[in-house]
Amino acid sequence: MDLTFHTLPNGIRLVHCQTASEVAHCGVIINTGSRDELPEEHGMAHFIEHMLFKGTTRRRSYHILSRLEDVGGELNAYTTKEETAIHASFLKEDYPRAVELIADLLFFSTFPAAEIEKEKEVVVEEINSYLDNPAEYIFDEFEELVFPQQPIGRNILGKPETIRSITGDDIRRFIRRNYATGQMVFCSVGAISPRNLSSLFEKHFKHVEPVSGTSRARAEYLYNPIRTDRQMDTFQSHCIMGNIAYDLHDDKRMGLFILNNILGGQGLNSRLNMSLREKRGYAYNVESMYNPYTDTGLITIYFGTDSRNLDKSIALTISELERLKRQPLGIMQMTRAKNQIKGYLARAYENHESLMLSLGKSLLIFDRIDNMTDVFRKIDSVTSSDLLEIANIIFEKTSLSTLIYRQNGERA
Repeated sequence: MDLTFHTLPNGIRLVHCQTASEVAHCGVIINTGSRDELPEEHGMAHFIEHMLFKGTTRRRSYHILSRLEDVGGELNAYTTKEETAIHASFLKEDYPRAVELIADLLFFSTFPAAEIEKEKEVVVEEINSYLDNPAEYIFDEFEELVFPQQPIGRNILGKPETIRSITGDDIRRFIRRNYATGQMVFCSVGAISPRNLSSLFEKHFKHVEPVSGTSRARAEYLYNPIRTDRQMDTFQSHCIMGNIAYDLHDDKRMGLFILNNILGGQGLNSRLNMSLREKRGYAYNVESMYNPYTDTGLITIYFGTDSRNLDKSIALTISELERLKRQPLGIMQMTRAKNQIKGYLARAYENHESLMLSLGKSLLIFDRIDNMTDVFRKIDSVTSSDLLEIANIIFEKTSLSTLIYRQNGERA
């Protein structure tokens, strides 16, 4: 994979992978997310993502949406706890249109007062819809319990009261404080030469005045395991358990990535899926997830089940964790686990939109991009004893936190 890099005087960086595909992808990733909000700004990063589509000095909302859709393209955006992204997919000949539009949204948005008021209600309805879905909401509440009073623990959408208090001045103040040009990466995967893309990049991004700022400081987290059990009006009982884990810069991250995949990752042959769903039919949805952040991480195990199977499902989950702590993986098991991870990563690289975003995030977080050979080498370096050590630290029973939503009428 041949990559092109370019840095403007204002600090904005470019990474590009040239392909032969008819469809191209590009976007900007900014090192700012919900964890960068002040308490009174809760939900601001996500709200700004919405407002970037509502008008610029050159276009109204309709013209923004039509600019790429008129040629069969797609414009999108997302917000996480640590980043904001605007990205587009389009035919290769529409690169000039896409690059110009993304720059327009990022640097010339006007945040009209009337649009702000309308969008407040849209986001509040998004929050209410989320609260109606316990299988999703339980993840946010769990993070709030694990990281109490910490920005990393707050949900991304915000609260109705903080959303309704947002003004245009608040938005512009947040952007001035957080949208540092040295913390932006323009990423691209598509059939355009590095020279032509660099020319477009310079044309639309070089004029931007440099905004100073550094990557966020590492926070210190005091973790105390919690257990919360409450009654809810739900059709199922929901359970999530987990522990704080390794951050993005920890050498043990790859080992936990492999271990999580064995336990309850993407494959239907994961241990939890086989135990709870395939063998016993206790749960339709059972999964484990590992989310590393820049200065901490979180591993979670989730399942939804009928109330009569809740305690049995919890016991089976604990049993699988104990098994990972006691029994080292054999040579064949390690080979299979590593090959599975390699296959998932290789397929992700074939998804050019996913690759584009991955390139941008890697450059933003690590200031480098590992090629597939380097990544596979890191996977191969993980040993069975490494996984055993990680399992005994991360899945230590006394360190696990648990949050349960029980169906009303069910006793704990």
